[in-house]
Amino acid sequence: MKEIEVFIDTDEIAEFFFQELMKRGYVPSEGEVEELADITFEYLIEKCIIDEEIEDE
Repeated sequence: MKEIEVFIDTDEIAEFFFQELMKRGYVPSEGEVEELADITFEYLIEKCIIDEEIEDE
């Protein structure tokens, strides 16, 4: 299987969830969508879909 490099941005995930929830009639708080984004990121790591890479500062 070929390996590809993918960058996951939790801010982008949070915005996606916010927009999708709004379309469905929900009005989530900023904190709620940030939590959903973090949970989604952790899920992708747990399922070995992505690997977390820590950037050197």
